[in-house]
Amino acid sequence: MTHSRSHASAPCEPELPPYQVVLAETDWGSLEMPFGSGEDLPKVLTQLLEPDPKVQVRALQELGELVGHQNSIYEATAPAVMYVAGILTHPAAMTRRPFRDIPIRAALLGWLASTFQDASDEIVARNEEYAGFLAPRATLAAFRELRPMLYRAVAPFLQDSHENVREVAVIAALILAEHPALTGHRDHLAGHARRILDTSSYEPNRRVAWRAIKTWGHNPPGPEPLPEEAEDWEPHSDGRCDLEPPF
Repeated sequence: MTHSRSHASAPCEPELPPYQVVLAETDWGSLEMPFGSGEDLPKVLTQLLEPDPKVQVRALQELGELVGHQNSIYEATAPAVMYVAGILTHPAAMTRRPFRDIPIRAALLGWLASTFQDASDEIVARNEEYAGFLAPRATLAAFRELRPMLYRAVAPFLQDSHENVREVAVIAALILAEHPALTGHRDHLAGHARRILDTSSYEPNRRVAWRAIKTWGHNPPGPEPLPEEAEDWEPHSDGRCDLEPPF
């Protein structure tokens, strides 16, 4: 058994459509991306299910450039995220990453968490000061409304047997739980956030956990990790770390 379903994944959250449906029924060529349309995305997405982990990692890197360039949300971001969330339970997600012996599932969740962070309350509020960096409001709002559905896909991995998978699943869930419909999960998630602060040495993850505890009215232990400098408040700074260590 590689993971257990958490009670935090309540049936009130809408269910994610099967990844095959997302792939087949999305008009990829009509979707805006930073470098043209999304017509090439199906090929990249299907490579995530290849048995060769090097192919999977390269595909995930390419996907990040195609739909997450400069940490922005594009029209193609939403269906790409739905596809990746939909394959978390696929056997290919248990392929071990080369040189690290970590399931590809951890990298998939890390990419999802990083993308969720780009549409988080903090980043959206920050970017309001830099109108030139804002995604179109309708595109961003539509993406943010997917959070309850995406939470249901992520929540089963909050107690995964693999430490790396478990940690990035918690980070993804903490960001998604900013959605008002997920308020009822926050006390439960606060316990997971405290465990991140107790056990993780990865400072960006620790900061997400600390800020969730603080924002939700709990008393976080110690000072905020990685206090931000003024230059870090520019949107899409090169200094912002991804939520899963580099490939």
